[in-house]
Amino acid sequence: MSRLLVISAIAACYFMFAILLNSVGTVILQSINSFGISKPDASTLEGFKDLSIALVSFLVASFIPRIGYKMAMLFGLLLAAGACLVTPIWGDFVAIKLLFACIGTSFALVKVSVYSLVGQLTHDTRSHSSLLNTIEGIFMLGVLSGYWIFSAYIDPEAPTSLDWLNVYYPLAAVLFITAGIVLFSPIQKAPVEPQNNGLIHEFVDMLKLAYKPLVLVFVLSVFLYVLIEQGIGTWLPTFNSEVLHLPVDVSVQITSIFAAMIAIGRLMAGQILKYMNWFLFLNICIAMMAILMLLSLPLADDIDPTGITGIFNAPIAAYLLPLAGLMMAPIYPIINSVMLSSLEKAKHAQMTGLIVVFSALGGTTGSVITGLVFDTFGGKNAFYLSLLPMALLATTLYFFRNSTNKLASSTMQSGQ
Repeated sequence: MSRLLVISAIAACYFMFAILLNSVGTVILQSINSFGISKPDASTLEGFKDLSIALVSFLVASFIPRIGYKMAMLFGLLLAAGACLVTPIWGDFVAIKLLFACIGTSFALVKVSVYSLVGQLTHDTRSHSSLLNTIEGIFMLGVLSGYWIFSAYIDPEAPTSLDWLNVYYPLAAVLFITAGIVLFSPIQKAPVEPQNNGLIHEFVDMLKLAYKPLVLVFVLSVFLYVLIEQGIGTWLPTFNSEVLHLPVDVSVQITSIFAAMIAIGRLMAGQILKYMNWFLFLNICIAMMAILMLLSLPLADDIDPTGITGIFNAPIAAYLLPLAGLMMAPIYPIINSVMLSSLEKAKHAQMTGLIVVFSALGGTTGSVITGLVFDTFGGKNAFYLSLLPMALLATTLYFFRNSTNKLASSTMQSGQ
């Protein structure tokens, strides 16, 4: 029962931050409409979100086990709730920037705690991968919900209105409720290695961890994956609106298909991995993702916007592009699980800190590059550009597989 309560608490946290973090694409579209800013300026929201995640994770990931996962999660939830309350009152693009900085800071604390708790709640690679895929699947269900929640506050007849900011009031209320769930959950403090000499020593250990060849190729894979996901996911609402000529609310609603596909893909991945090697599976996913992009983008040409009033009469390209989420879905949790399962549990917080840092850097890079290309060369070319990091990701996964195999072989030999 106590294990179920902890899982419920971390799932609730992940669900709420999924809504907040992945609203950035919708908020970018609405900020362009409401505040009259350019696409490159709007893309800085991804930086405020991701760079705050990276900075906080880098500085405090190794310290969180000492202060306790429950305290870190509670602080993150309350900070995000407070920022949500202030944003609609302030009602300015500066407030939006500060909101995403607070959300990023909060999520850094929550993600390091959640990933470390998954290590406490599982005992082998299979169970770790299963629970992590489930948690990440719940995260994507939160993303899916977020698109519909935000679209409910968007008035397509008044695109410059700031009434959509009122969505943050109910979100703040649910964050406070989630904090209550965490407060009453039996979350245990992490085991701390007795030979450590203090917080500075633990921080240095995290830096040393990043110099290992296996870890370097892993964090590069994480960087490339998130670059692809955020580049597509963040700009998909704007692509739907400006390239496919969908109404603003429909552009946001139909983007929910992308989140739904990622959720389905992550929930299915645990079952598929029972019968297929993870490396083969992920390479198939990357190949199918590239093929889908090549097939769907040409369909975005010469679309007649007349008669498009809802998601049921949108052009075929609006449905095909989000299907890329089904193929990219398993990549992130699987490589994270393979990496974390190869480390002793005492180093999970440090490794998670590196994961969060490079995820954040990849997200910001993907969003900014896509925004610049979108603004300069158009949305189609911006999405075609995603084929390059897909090819690079397939390459890094090859070296990651070889490194994990070598580590497993050396571990077996030393144990004999």
